[in-house]
Amino acid sequence: MDWRNEIVAAADRIAGHVRRTPVTVLEFAGLAMPVEVKLEHIQHTGTFKTRGAFNTLLSTDVPEAGVVAASGGNHGAAVAFAAARLGLRAHIFVPELAGSSKIALIERSGADLTVVPGAYADALNAALEHEARTGAMQIHAYDAPGTVAGQGTCMAEWEDQGLEADTVLIAVGGGGLIGGALGWLQGRRKVVAVEPRTSSALNAALAAGEPVDVEVSGIAANALGARRIGGICLDLARRHGAHSVLVEDDDIARAQALLWREARQLVEPAGATALAALMSGAYVPAEGERVAVLICGANPAPDPV
Repeated sequence: MDWRNEIVAAADRIAGHVRRTPVTVLEFAGLAMPVEVKLEHIQHTGTFKTRGAFNTLLSTDVPEAGVVAASGGNHGAAVAFAAARLGLRAHIFVPELAGSSKIALIERSGADLTVVPGAYADALNAALEHEARTGAMQIHAYDAPGTVAGQGTCMAEWEDQGLEADTVLIAVGGGGLIGGALGWLQGRRKVVAVEPRTSSALNAALAAGEPVDVEVSGIAANALGARRIGGICLDLARRHGAHSVLVEDDDIARAQALLWREARQLVEPAGATALAALMSGAYVPAEGERVAVLICGANPAPDPV
């Protein structure tokens, strides 16, 4: 697949439906260098996932039964938001660990919502059953071309805004966001995949040479809690040599607190995970290396509003 052309087409398609999120440079106590950041957490519904949702819905003939999505919370909120804006029916399945903030966000969209016991994989099974029963169109959270191309518009937009970094750090759950970034960059910049040690599907797949199931737990599990990495992401990560690092929950919590304390950016743990790799030393830039961090999620629990 020609990912760059797909992402250009996606950007044209979703223009006017998503926000062009700002970029800035931040300095943090404990870091020797300034860090370029993109504030994607102020996107509609608080995450980049709105990009993929709109791209999928605008490039597909949606059946009368509407759409269905399984989600740890953020993807479901994005699909619900996009469907409402486009006048489409949506049914969202989320696991209990999605948390009250994300569940409330979906409820406010007007979509049908089912909360499923267990983790994301359990919500996905329920969504697949709904698809088979009703004929609704499934919108996968991360392992579908329309989703990945939509998420890739975030990196394309960042480069258009003047990204100068040699290296970009991106948090990884199922792989839609980093897959889109890799598809756009195609090796022109170094991409570092950052995962919680307790939810590390990409790291495990790279080590095994194929997608494998992992146990999922920890502070960011409701956003980065995929049990198995997407095949699209793994293929792109291998092809373009993504570097993989793991961070501890305590480091994620510290990065989350730091973003609020020093930059007044309120993010969920997943949104702080990439920064945690720099703050903890899980990723140490070379001398003179320019580094950027994609801040990607703004739905902490409990809901602050």
